Amino acid sequence: MSVKVTKEMLIEDLLQQDPNIAGILTRMGMHCIGCMAAAGESLEEAMIVHGYGPEDVDITVQMLNEFLEPVAEEAE
Repeated sequence: MSVKVTKEMLIEDLLQQDPNIAGILTRMGMHCIGCMAAAGESLEEAMIVHGYGPEDVDITVQMLNEFLEPVAEEAE
């Protein structure tokens, strides 16, 4: 069962949900996904460091949950 993405989730935890999230974040300009610091950063912290605002964070959380939704439905 998939966990709902929140802005407080660590990047490392997001990638454990689905490794394909790395590609999504990389396309957003967050190329430090494999960096040790990124493992301990929340999605919100990482996005702010890369110049995104609070509204962008909320949109990204929604988008990632929609991305993971088919996976969650298959698991049920």
